[in-house]
Amino acid sequence: MVQLPTLAQIEARYRDLEGQVLHTPTVQAASAKLANILGPGLFLKQELFQYTGTFKARGALSVVSTLDEAQRANGITAVSAGNHAIAASWAARKAGISAKVVMTKTANPLRIERSKAEGAEVILCDDIAAAFAEVQRLEKEEGRTFVHPFEGPHTTLGAAGVGLELMRDVKDLEAVIVSIGGGGLISGVAAAVKLINPDCKVYGVEPEGAASMSASRKANEPVKMDEINTIADSLAPPYSLPYSFALNQAFVDEVITISDDQICAGQALYQEELKLAVEPAAGATLAAALGPLRIKVAGKRHALIVCGANIDSQTYAEQILRGQANMTELLG
Repeated sequence: MVQLPTLAQIEARYRDLEGQVLHTPTVQAASAKLANILGPGLFLKQELFQYTGTFKARGALSVVSTLDEAQRANGITAVSAGNHAIAASWAARKAGISAKVVMTKTANPLRIERSKAEGAEVILCDDIAAAFAEVQRLEKEEGRTFVHPFEGPHTTLGAAGVGLELMRDVKDLEAVIVSIGGGGLISGVAAAVKLINPDCKVYGVEPEGAASMSASRKANEPVKMDEINTIADSLAPPYSLPYSFALNQAFVDEVITISDDQICAGQALYQEELKLAVEPAAGATLAAALGPLRIKVAGKRHALIVCGANIDSQTYAEQILRGQANMTELLG
């Protein structure tokens, strides 16, 4: 039986990390086009301005902050498509401990370089199975602590700071939209939101080609996907896990899916209407608000978690062009 976090625990962890992570801004959207569709009550929690470029810094530092002296001496390890690797490397550098992060050879080169820039040793493996095997070896042979990309109470308590700040900064919020990869972000945000205001809706959004949380909710248990196919690599874990799944079931009202074309259109609209250059994981939230969730959030005070912006310029340009080709359909 998973023990759900309390608001007191969330607030305590937030105080522990305060001053080490940024209180990112929440702003009201200034777009006539979007206001005509969604109403004037659209807010953006700009976590893309967090250290390391994503919300991941919060969870990684939360985990690292709990290590004892022996664990600190042995350092940490992590496995990631990129954002978590950067965040774990940053958290280790900030704590003065060593990090070896494992990524696949197909990982975005920008994210590999940023992990190295934070002082970590980056190990590249042929595929995700080999990457997890390498992490297990580092745990066993070097005694390193594995910092999970999305699962566990400390990761959730760190991510919950996003929701806590949002609820303090925006009064009378009626809905929050959060993208889902493994579920670490939404588990923390949803817990904070619901514990502060149970009437505020929390909606999750996944790519159609990586909908492990949707499948898990349908099965009423964590499931593993046979195939993953999405441009949103930050939202592409092939499974959900017990802790984040349990919090999702407890605190999230609904999870919807969208196509990669819609995600790209969301990115293009973030750039054109909101002046933010975001990665696909963040583009998914605006696409969800304009697409399948429009009838539920239009006219209400609702917020999008703009979760990150770690993307190279060439890939971003390609996705923006794809998004522009699909923008009209998304706007309806």
